[in-house]
Amino acid sequence: MSLLLILLVSLLSCAAQLCQKQAAYLGMRHGKKKLIMWIGLSIMLLGVAMLLWLLVLRVVPVSVAYPMLSLNFVLVAIAARLIWRETYSLQQWFGTLAIVAGVALMGSHL
Repeated sequence: MSLLLILLVSLLSCAAQLCQKQAAYLGMRHGKKKLIMWIGLSIMLLGVAMLLWLLVLRVVPVSVAYPMLSLNFVLVAIAARLIWRETYSLQQWFGTLAIVAGVALMGSHL
C-alpha cells in the first residue's frame, strides 16, 4: 500500500509539473485566463500530493520514501517527450534508467 501511495504522489506531482509547463507555454500565447487555470490546477494537484505525502510519511521512513520521489524525473521526462516532443540525448536516457534502477532498489525495501 505504501508503494502505491508513493507512486500516486509521484503521479500527482508529475501532473502538477506538466500543468506548470502548460501555464508557461499557453499562458504567454492565450492570456491570463489560461495562465491562471493551469497554475490553479497545478496548485490543486500539489496540494493533494502533499496531503497524501503526509500519509506516506506516517508509515515509511523518510530516508526510504523521499528518494523514491526521484521517479518524478522519469515521469516528467517521458511525458515531455510524448506531449511536447522534447528530445533527449542518450546520456539523458541512461540517467533516467539509473533513476529507475535506484527507485526499484529502494522499492524492494518496502
